[in-house]
Amino acid sequence: MNDQKTQLVVIGAGPGGYAAAFYAADLGMNVTLVDTELNPGGVCLYRGCIPSKALLHAAKVVSESRDAKEFGITFNEPRIDVDKLRAWKDNVVSKMTGNLGLLAKSRKVAFIQGKATFVDSNTVKVKRPGSSPQNVRFEHAILATGSRPISLPNVPNSPLILNSTTALEIQTIPSSLLVVGGGYIGLELGTVYAELGSEVSVVEMTPGLLPGADRDLVNVLEKRLKTIFKSITLGTKVAKVEPTVKNVKVTFENPDGKTSQQTYDKILIAVGRKPNSSDLGLENTKVKITAKGFVQVDLQRRTTDPAIFAIGDIAGEPMLAHKASHEGRVAVDAIAGKKTAFEPKAIPAVVFTDPEIAWCGLTETQARQENRAIAVAKFPWGASGRAMTLNRTDGLTKLILDPDTQRVLGMAIVGPGAGELIAEGVLAVEMGSTAEDIKLAIHPHPTTSE
Repeated sequence: MNDQKTQLVVIGAGPGGYAAAFYAADLGMNVTLVDTELNPGGVCLYRGCIPSKALLHAAKVVSESRDAKEFGITFNEPRIDVDKLRAWKDNVVSKMTGNLGLLAKSRKVAFIQGKATFVDSNTVKVKRPGSSPQNVRFEHAILATGSRPISLPNVPNSPLILNSTTALEIQTIPSSLLVVGGGYIGLELGTVYAELGSEVSVVEMTPGLLPGADRDLVNVLEKRLKTIFKSITLGTKVAKVEPTVKNVKVTFENPDGKTSQQTYDKILIAVGRKPNSSDLGLENTKVKITAKGFVQVDLQRRTTDPAIFAIGDIAGEPMLAHKASHEGRVAVDAIAGKKTAFEPKAIPAVVFTDPEIAWCGLTETQARQENRAIAVAKFPWGASGRAMTLNRTDGLTKLILDPDTQRVLGMAIVGPGAGELIAEGVLAVEMGSTAEDIKLAIHPHPTTSE
């Protein structure tokens, strides 16, 4: 077994891992990047953000073709070529991951395809497909192994039971689909399948969709979702799942304990994700793991082992790609001896449904839970000229302000393009802007940004 020595080994090549590896190489470090896939990209590019957004774009085109009849343009019912759609989505993924592979080479990052486990606090063993294992000795390591879908207990394996990964493969468009989980993953994928022709039902265990998001934003989204989903059932849990050869029988239980049954062609389990912190040999290091499976880290993303850092989903909530990328930069700066800490005031969150929901900084819900005094400024999109020209006045922009200083503490938006618009809110919160600062900045007319 050949030993390789490196200054920094990064385990996991998602948006956190490859960003950290590339930045470290730019600083002149000797870097080795390890991942089980052929190229960098991680869950985000292979099985998450990118393929889902490609499919959501296709769904949006279908939706807009139907909505156009309201202003006098009528299209025939769309014909969906599932094989071509899948090939297009796969091509997007292939191009992006392939380009990342080329970037790794151009930055002289040594990329090893394989599964890494820690032998000790300065060595990992990498099992490579088709090759003998390789030991990599390092001065520092960054853990960026991401997360995986949570499965429900007592749910049997069946090709008719999908998770977020298999749902994105979009093998067929089932006539009926039950989405278990009313979070962002379930609603995004439910939207895709509904627009492509499935009769979609959603069941959520809590009293509302998108738990944690402000209700006034969710209400706008829910109103539109009710026009494309067959049903949305809240406060109800899935008690039993029984797949047959042709369909899946599901038993529901409401808060009163009463049960009911329904049959679907397929069901999608989208009840969240859990960190990939097991089976890494971390017991051979000084790294500590929390009860929920996250790796304990400090503000520099250093673990309880001085040589090992952790970023991204494995380092705690929120499980967002852009959070991982930023953490990667912080960890590399710490390794380089720079003064640094992961202390963002505003990590943006975006739900890419139609309409989109986005927020950053302090939310109204959070302020209420913490009994914080705030001022709230709202602008309904019914008063926006640009929203009217888009025939989409189902939107709302909201600022959360300090009542004394008028400083912007948070921003929240629901409406088409909210994910793009929220960046201004992130900048405002991070820069300590006031409502007056935003007001005095001239915004182009007519746009939804104004």
